[in-house]
Amino acid sequence: MQSMYLYLLAGVVAVLGAVIASYLYVSHREGPQPTSTVTEPRWVRWSLIGAALVFMLIFLVLPLLAVFVEALRKGWDTYVAALTEPDAWSAIKLTLLTAVIAVPLNLVFGVAAAWAIAKFEFKGKALLTSLVDLPFSVSPVVAGLTYVLLFGANGWFGSWLEGHNTKIIFAVPGIVLATIFVTFPFIARELIPLMQAQGSDEEQAAIVLGATGWQTFWKVTLPNIKWGLIYGVILCNARAMGEFGAVSVVSGAIRGQTVTIPLQVEILYADFQSSAAFAVASLLALLALVTLVLKTFAEWRAEKDRQAAASLPPERPRDDSAVAA
Repeated sequence: MQSMYLYLLAGVVAVLGAVIASYLYVSHREGPQPTSTVTEPRWVRWSLIGAALVFMLIFLVLPLLAVFVEALRKGWDTYVAALTEPDAWSAIKLTLLTAVIAVPLNLVFGVAAAWAIAKFEFKGKALLTSLVDLPFSVSPVVAGLTYVLLFGANGWFGSWLEGHNTKIIFAVPGIVLATIFVTFPFIARELIPLMQAQGSDEEQAAIVLGATGWQTFWKVTLPNIKWGLIYGVILCNARAMGEFGAVSVVSGAIRGQTVTIPLQVEILYADFQSSAAFAVASLLALLALVTLVLKTFAEWRAEKDRQAAASLPPERPRDDSAVAA
C-alpha cells in the first residue's frame, strides 16, 4: 500500500516537473518577455512557487489520489461491482437526469438574465443582479428547507399538491428544483461581465442594418459569448452533479429512488462500506478532472480567439465615390 502511494507521489511530481519544464521551454521559444516589475530576488519567487505547489500537492492532489487508491484497493472486480450495484446505478441515472434537466434550464435563464442586465437599463436592475447572486449567499441546506416549506406535505402548497396527486418533495421534481436553485448563478455570472465588456455596438449595428432580434442574437451575440457560455455550462454541470446539501433535504434519501451520487457516497460510508463509497466517489473525482480539462480548453480557446481578433488589421473604410462611379 505504501509503495502504491510512493508511486503515485512520484508520478505527480513528474507531471508537475513536466508542466514547469514545458512552460519554461515555451517561454524561451517565444523570445524575451517584458521587463518584470517584481523586484524580489529569484530565490524568493521560486520559493513562493514551490510553496504553492507543495500546498496544492498536499491539500488537493494527494486527497484526490487517495480516493482512487481506496476505490481500487480491493481490485478492479470489486470496483466495477460497486458501480453496477442496483442502488449505485440508480443514483448515477438520477444524477445524470437531474443534470440534463437543470443545466439546459439554467442555460436559458442565465443567458436571458445576463442579456437583460448587461444590455439594458431598467428599474430594478440592481435587484435582479442581487437575486442572481442570492444562491451564492444562501446555504444549500437553507435552500432545501425553503422548498420543503413551500411544497412539503405541511407546506404552503402541500395540500393543493396532494389534492392534485402531485409530489415534489421526496421526489425527482424537488431534486431538480433544488439543483436549479444552487446552480443558477454560474452561467449568468460568467456572461454578465463578458457582455458588459463587449458592449452593444455590434448588436445596434445589426439592428440598424435590418436584422431582427433573433438574428442579432444568433449571428452576433451568441458567437461573441460562446466560450464564456461553454465555460459557465461546464461549471454549472459540475455543481449540479456534485450538489449535496440542498438535495439531501428535499430528496428524503430513498434508496433506489431519490438518491444521487453524493448521497449514495454518504449512505455507503455511513454503512461502513468504505470501498464501495470510494468507488462511487471516484466518479465525482473523475468529473472534477474532466471539468478541469474542459475548463482549461475553453479558457485557451477564448484567449486564442481574443488574440486572433486583436491581431486583425483595422477595417478599411469603403470608398463610396468609387462604388458610385
